[in-house]
Amino acid sequence: MHPRDQTIFALSSGRLPSAIAIVRVSGSQSGTALRSLAGKVPQPRQATRALLRDGRGEPIDDAVVLWFPGPASATGEDVAEFHVHGGRAVLAALLAALSALAQMRAAEPGEFTRRAFENGKLDLTEAEGLDDLIHADTDRQRRQALRQLKGLLGDRARDWRARIIEASALIEAGIDFSDEGDVSAELLAPARQRIMALLDEIEEVLGAQGKAERLRDGLVVAIAGPPNVGKSTLINQLARREVAIVSPYAGTTRDVIEVQLDLGGYPVTVIDTAGIRETDDPIEQEGVRRARARAGEADLVLWLVDTPDVKHQHDSAPPLWTVRNKIDLDPQGSNAADSPAETADPALHPALRGDDFGNVAFEISAARGDGISGLITALVIFAQFFFGEGEGGLIARERQRELLGQAVVSLRRSIAIFDLGEEFAAEDLRAAAFALGRLLGRVGVEDILDVIFREFCIGK
Repeated sequence: MHPRDQTIFALSSGRLPSAIAIVRVSGSQSGTALRSLAGKVPQPRQATRALLRDGRGEPIDDAVVLWFPGPASATGEDVAEFHVHGGRAVLAALLAALSALAQMRAAEPGEFTRRAFENGKLDLTEAEGLDDLIHADTDRQRRQALRQLKGLLGDRARDWRARIIEASALIEAGIDFSDEGDVSAELLAPARQRIMALLDEIEEVLGAQGKAERLRDGLVVAIAGPPNVGKSTLINQLARREVAIVSPYAGTTRDVIEVQLDLGGYPVTVIDTAGIRETDDPIEQEGVRRARARAGEADLVLWLVDTPDVKHQHDSAPPLWTVRNKIDLDPQGSNAADSPAETADPALHPALRGDDFGNVAFEISAARGDGISGLITALVIFAQFFFGEGEGGLIARERQRELLGQAVVSLRRSIAIFDLGEEFAAEDLRAAAFALGRLLGRVGVEDILDVIFREFCIGK
């Protein structure tokens, strides 16, 4: 039997032990599983108490079972659910009893969602949204994923694809009646207008996104600078816990340390790098090399110094902010309140306006906490500009952007060659419709399905 024809099962709830554990079963043998373990198939969508027994008649647990006959189920197949007490021994006994049944096997990662996709319960953009929702760490990520799961991009793409097909039908009808000039012109003119309107709509969606799809991965901020200026202390302050070793000895940090933060709802990965300096220590040299490389890949670099006259030694492609640390040790008594980040509204600082973030300077005390809140506020402002519309956009993945871009190219080409021959325009319209079909997962996506659904957890 083909694996897709087998009935699958998996734990679909959280980590054990727990108050309740939910085991989901999907496939043609779901009803058989209920009869074998619960002794009956309950009424559809009606929670029913049952004593579960294994194949030898030994009791497993006093449970609640549910029955969702297909196609009106989450996967489009017959689905059963076993709600049992969330102990490891209970779950082990239940899974062993299910495994003993014919044509039953444990589900692979994302297999329930994949079956829902293959049975037309959701399109590929909605499946991607579900995966993003499961992995969302911040509120903004959650809202963006929920928009995808609601099918906002998929609905637009289906509408665009239907309108492309309608325009193609008009063009092909015009070709059929090409010997009747008036009829051909009456069909081709509205087809061209529809194509131009479609092109404007898709280009507007593409143009409005900014870096919205980066919201899934988050903003990357690298803390760089000379040794022993307080980089590890700063990352501990931002994380509000000790994630890096703090030592008075230069060169303590040899490798890159990363911590994921939620700043104002934006996902931010902060990197603590090795101190950048000339050294004869081969291990420290490797740390410096990695620090330079990682900072060059970041979206923003915080260049940390402990004296005002230290110049940065890093050729930074991303924006670089100078952060003077240890102001609590300044004999002149510098106060963090004088820092641009500690003004009443950091957004009023000229360097935090528009898209130019390259000339921002701050004064902090990472050890005492002075200036940290203002620096965090400035980072949130930078994230707002970096992500643009963020969760308000329709595009959440690079795959989606690429396919919409392919559709735009094909639509532009169809308009450009329209007067040279309707046949060529019709071919480009077919290419645009194919790109949108790939976006929805309805055509030509077999090569990426395994990659996408492998990212899901088991039981989803």
